[in-house]
Amino acid sequence: QVQLVESGGGSVQAGGSLRLSCAASGRTFSQYAMGWFRQAPGKEREFVAHISWSGASTSYADSVKGRFTISRDNAKNTVTLQMNSLKPEDTAVYYCYAANPYAAYWGQGTQVTVSS
Repeated sequence: QVQLVESGGGSVQAGGSLRLSCAASGRTFSQYAMGWFRQAPGKEREFVAHISWSGASTSYADSVKGRFTISRDNAKNTVTLQMNSLKPEDTAVYYCYAANPYAAYWGQGTQVTVSS
């Protein structure tokens, strides 16, 4: 199994930046695609960003393209979401995920609050 531990959430003014990190650990050493979802109060969990296990392929929700950047360091088993030009509508709990063809795992979530 894989355990995911997230960090980096907090409060920021609109236009500011935050960097979220997700550290993976566990007894399984498979290759995992990883990424982020977010969930705002009263809304469904929505896709934010994805990165392949090799880091060669990334994808983003239209709402964050050009502002967010996902990256990974496989030597450190970490995935990072750099969030720039934050908007109030980015306020949500952000969840890290790891997936392979057989299983998917989720982090505990970290709160991001953007004030106007």
